[in-house]
Amino acid sequence: MTDTVLSSATKEVVIGFDRPFCVIGERINPTGRKLLAAEMAAGDYSRVESDAIAQVQAGAHMLDVNAGIPLADEPKILAEAIKLVQSITDVPLSIDSSIVAALESGLAVYQGTPLVNSVTGEEERLESVLPLVKKYDAAVVAISNDETGISEDPDVRFEVAKTIVERAADHGIPRANVIVDPLVMPIGAINAAGKQVFHIIRRLREELKVNSTCGASNVSFGLPSRNGLNGAFLAMAIGAGLTSAITNPLHEEVLRAIMGADVMAGHDPECRRWIRKFREPVADGEAQARRASRRRRR
Repeated sequence: MTDTVLSSATKEVVIGFDRPFCVIGERINPTGRKLLAAEMAAGDYSRVESDAIAQVQAGAHMLDVNAGIPLADEPKILAEAIKLVQSITDVPLSIDSSIVAALESGLAVYQGTPLVNSVTGEEERLESVLPLVKKYDAAVVAISNDETGISEDPDVRFEVAKTIVERAADHGIPRANVIVDPLVMPIGAINAAGKQVFHIIRRLREELKVNSTCGASNVSFGLPSRNGLNGAFLAMAIGAGLTSAITNPLHEEVLRAIMGADVMAGHDPECRRWIRKFREPVADGEAQARRASRRRRR
């Protein structure tokens, strides 16, 4: 089976078919968050710090760090954010940017083995990002679109992913270090979006034998009760073979669906993590009564 090993300076996370699902916290991203964008552009990372701590406390195994702010010095901001987050948490990070200079800036300061988010099947992107991934011995998210855009045919998206995996190998990057994003489309606009992704995920696991990830909240865009849909999507995607996702661990419905899917997939031995997370606390009086009952039985 394929294991993708990622690390910080002190902690290792393994993404794999027979591993617990990996939750990559999505909150450190100024896209659509005007206040966060303004603060980061001004060098104020207090919200980055609080978002990082809250996501890890909620159950995130990794954090995605993005600094895509129009007209700002993204390489500088991304490097500063990464250094800050690594100073206050021990989880591995996903370095997220569409700007190659920003990716390199983040990689240069990172301690450990990060995930680079991302590379597409476009020739220019392949030849600029893959050498960086190899240079820093990182893993990379492979997004299944190319110069032709995003196909609604899942088999076309699979072929794009296959091409990226093959090109990565040409650069000396093993398939274990390529995590494919099959691209989740809004199901409110494309009714077959869920089925398309499940189909690709199964092929990624069975044929390419690579791990997978996605931006899970895309599926519910424009619809009410988004967390309920996101949770249902993730549970079904995990059943199809999805091994990680960039999502918000602060949403209880989403995290509960993920952890429940882990239980059903046999990735939570004896349901220990589920029990530890959701067991109702026992009142002092009841606890004392239980202890007394056990002593009498002895």
